[in-house]
Amino acid sequence: MAARDLLGEQPAADPAEILAGPKVSALLSGQQADGGFGVGYYSKWTGAHWRLVSLAELEVPAGEPRAVAAANTVLEALTPSRRRPTMRKGLPLTHASVWGNALAVSSRLGLAEDQRVGDIARAIVSWQWPDGGWNCDARATGNRSSFHETLCTMWGLHEYSRATGDAEAGAAADRAAELFLEHRLFRSLATGDVISERWLAPRYPPYWHYDILQALLVLSRIGKAADARAADALDELERRRLPDGRWRPGGSWWTGAGARTAAEVVNWGRTGPSEMITLNALRVLSAAGR
Repeated sequence: MAARDLLGEQPAADPAEILAGPKVSALLSGQQADGGFGVGYYSKWTGAHWRLVSLAELEVPAGEPRAVAAANTVLEALTPSRRRPTMRKGLPLTHASVWGNALAVSSRLGLAEDQRVGDIARAIVSWQWPDGGWNCDARATGNRSSFHETLCTMWGLHEYSRATGDAEAGAAADRAAELFLEHRLFRSLATGDVISERWLAPRYPPYWHYDILQALLVLSRIGKAADARAADALDELERRRLPDGRWRPGGSWWTGAGARTAAEVVNWGRTGPSEMITLNALRVLSAAGR
């Protein structure tokens, strides 16, 4: 991935080599006959949902049977007709990030033409708020949607549009991108202040949490990393670069192997320079022309 994305080389991807890698092997380990992993599909962070997001980012080959089997367990759980959102002030409240991740992963795995995937895409678009995002918080005023819920959903719609050519999904992803860009990714519209200091620190994996690196990464995939309104976030990303050219995680959302809750099956690294954060940061800076 690094040779292709950072050096402009076009090495032939060897599916066998990808699947034999230690992180991919760990993410596929323990799979049950039903395609799941012996826990709920959304269990943090060992359920099929979370493993599949990591597998997609590690570019597991489309059509890989074990990944497809895991995706089927997620798609069966997310049938839109069985999971209608509640309404508040005429706006749907939904955990859109769950649907967005499933949409992105399915599209990456070659399942975009599956009717269940199309149903999810159409449902997500129908639930989009006027400001371009989505929200699940029952306390929401209706004025602003959630950055956390919107980021993964934007990614999913982009991947689905890219895989199918669906213009409606692509337009919805663009509307979500505008929400982030008008805030310069982390600033209040009213005051210009930082909305949350946590958003400035990169973490990997981000899971459902918003941060500016993950936002820049998805925006770069949509072709918007060079937008002038992303400059503040790019400056902050460059400011956090270490003298050796790499980036250190600003904490983690996972607790590591052996923990009782929120354990991960892969050790992504908590303290020293992070391979994935550094790769994504360099991808973003390259896409922005920096």
